[in-house]
Amino acid sequence: MRIMEFLKEEDGVGVIEVVLILVVLIGLVIIFKKQINQLLNNIFSEISKQSKEVY
Repeated sequence: MRIMEFLKEEDGVGVIEVVLILVVLIGLVIIFKKQINQLLNNIFSEISKQSKEVY
């Protein structure tokens, strides 16, 4: 009886979904790493320019 209940449990499904989402996100970051770096560099350089104007 207990073995059948254990086999029917679906608590592990949530863990698998989270792992798959993380794998997809990490894959996207790896694929678009260059574009993400360029975007962040542009954003921070613009922040630096505008902060120099304030002083």
